Amino acid sequence: MAQSKKVLITGGLGFIGMEVARLLVDDGRQVVLMDNLSAQIHGALPDMSLQPLVRHSLVEIRRGDVREPGVWARTLKDVSSVVHLAAETGTGQSMYEISRYTETNVGGTASLLDYLANNKHSVTKVILASSRSVYGEGAYLCERCGIVYPPMRTESMLRMQQWEPKCPECGETACAAATPECAVTSPASIYAATKLAQEHLVRIASQSLGIPAVIFRFQNVYGEGQSLKNPYTGILSIFSNQLRQGRTINLYEDSRESRDFVHVSDVARAVVLGLISDGGDGCTLNVGAGRATSVAAIARLLQERLGGDSRMVVSGQFRSGDIRHGYADLSLIRAKLGFAPEVSLEEGLDRFVAWVRTQQVEPDRLDTATRELVARGLMDGHRESTTVAV
Repeated sequence: MAQSKKVLITGGLGFIGMEVARLLVDDGRQVVLMDNLSAQIHGALPDMSLQPLVRHSLVEIRRGDVREPGVWARTLKDVSSVVHLAAETGTGQSMYEISRYTETNVGGTASLLDYLANNKHSVTKVILASSRSVYGEGAYLCERCGIVYPPMRTESMLRMQQWEPKCPECGETACAAATPECAVTSPASIYAATKLAQEHLVRIASQSLGIPAVIFRFQNVYGEGQSLKNPYTGILSIFSNQLRQGRTINLYEDSRESRDFVHVSDVARAVVLGLISDGGDGCTLNVGAGRATSVAAIARLLQERLGGDSRMVVSGQFRSGDIRHGYADLSLIRAKLGFAPEVSLEEGLDRFVAWVRTQQVEPDRLDTATRELVARGLMDGHRESTTVAV
């Protein structure tokens, strides 16, 4: 990458974009951070003065919306690489704000690629941030049938509290396995569908245009700087905000659903490796910790660090489109980019909580978000009258 060229990061003022920018600036690279400063993420009056990086001489800030075709002529000047992070996120919200999610995630990506196809530019690489949500339930191991890919759990299963997916071949309960990139894709939400559509657009266009592209499927990214305002995504942010206010933590299903929590610094390292190396060109790569942790365990670990007297209860509630388990097979990214996660969950939570303590307590907006989902039939509104303390 030529030293005089710039790296454009869309969604650049989000916590992943800022971490990628820090690594690039530390390496002496120029960075353009483009962001629409969504109020849902940044608040009604975003205050960037708390971010020293935005005042760095190697950093430019451009406010813009990826859906606007005219934004690319302004932001792609002298840019050699694009890290496309900008997206609407949140599984539940995507199910009733279908146009907004599709216009931003699919339309915004199409707008970028359309500009690259029809105008002179200096872009020589595109990095796309996709999501593990494209897998749906992902890979499971059945003792009888081997590796299988169960369909999403039905509403009737969830209402009968049959939480664990069944083997699609023999009908027996299967155990979660590390999901590789070659797994069957089965989006179960509009958000997931838009991420898979992004992948197809970037893969096809990059081949046609001769621009190398790397697609990263992020697991559950957390860390310092993530939005504490958004009630639709970021389980650690939601829980930490509730713990600081002494509010009851409502754990869905039986609290044993699990996720692969990966620290933002590891995600940023993977992105930069994809930028500076050609080893991942043309590939779709998982980025995660490669370890499953239950929601109940995450809640306990946060409470150990934040303290407080919040009760944790298992409500039996469930949301449409939620997966049961998921964690990444990291074999391919290790082979292509030499990537391995460096921040353990314990260290990452220590860092996250230390940062949270420096932030103001945000109003808990989860109840409002939950009511929206229940009203639209996207979430079970019934809570067990006898809750169980975790």
